Amino acid sequence: MFLLQAFKRANEFWKYLLGSLFVIIASSIGQLPFLMVILRNKNIDNGFVINPAKMYDGLNLNLLLFVLLLSFVVALGAIILVVKKLHRQKIKEIITSRYRTDRSRILFSFGVWGTLSAGMILLTYFTEPGKYILQFDLVNFAILFIISLIMIPIQTTVEEMVFRGYLMQGFGLLARNRWFPLVMTSVIFGSLHLLNPEADKMGYIVSVYYIGTGLFLGIMTLMDEGTELALGFHAANNLIAALLVTADWTVFQTYSVFKDVSEPSAGIDIIIPVLVIYPVLLFIFARKYKWNNWKEKLTGKLVPLQGDQNFKESTYE
Repeated sequence: MFLLQAFKRANEFWKYLLGSLFVIIASSIGQLPFLMVILRNKNIDNGFVINPAKMYDGLNLNLLLFVLLLSFVVALGAIILVVKKLHRQKIKEIITSRYRTDRSRILFSFGVWGTLSAGMILLTYFTEPGKYILQFDLVNFAILFIISLIMIPIQTTVEEMVFRGYLMQGFGLLARNRWFPLVMTSVIFGSLHLLNPEADKMGYIVSVYYIGTGLFLGIMTLMDEGTELALGFHAANNLIAALLVTADWTVFQTYSVFKDVSEPSAGIDIIIPVLVIYPVLLFIFARKYKWNNWKEKLTGKLVPLQGDQNFKESTYE
């Protein structure tokens, strides 16, 4: 099973703390190009004190998106190094419990959520014409499309490898159950997303959406014994956000097809995905992949295959 792949000889929880620190440091180093681009902008006050309202003014948004996502390329190298050298695991083991990564699951999840989210954006454009404006520019969009197609899947894959793979297995090793890693990774995932400018604009009530999304992705991972469905959903979500609609208050400011010019508010739009849309998606996935035994898979205890943490590493090889 997916979480049990962490129960290997000499694999201890302190290694996950050390590995996480290494990934954080690597990611921070990867953010230096983004900071250099921002600091070279003329719209800063008092030397190096950045004015958040103006720091993107005059910058090429395609360049900005590219350097913003570079940190995830560095983080990808870091998580691969940590898993292989520190934990002596295969990279596949923090992605899936299957013999190999199931690409059909990734594509199915990507297609379902990509179609639904794009449909909802188009519906909003036609039913609430004052909310979105059309800003399509062929040249800028073509460059954006190439950057997004390459870089965003790296970003979302890194986040899923870290939260639904690496950390979920680490907390499972610590707690010897399934509910604790589900809750902890969802809270950490949601809390880190509060650093996004959306939280400043709409308030911390938006944490309901972020933590709820973390729970949704975690439930999919535990029920399906792998991160493939979460990988597909996350990639579709961020690609649609980058390509179809942007706003002055979002973390992804791009040359997208539409721009949201409405005043954001944290209301029913925050609650509907968590309480309505996500349960419907879980129902679709559950029917397709024949999930069962929900209580055990989401809250049950983790017992190493041979009754002891120190079973042979060849168990999963």
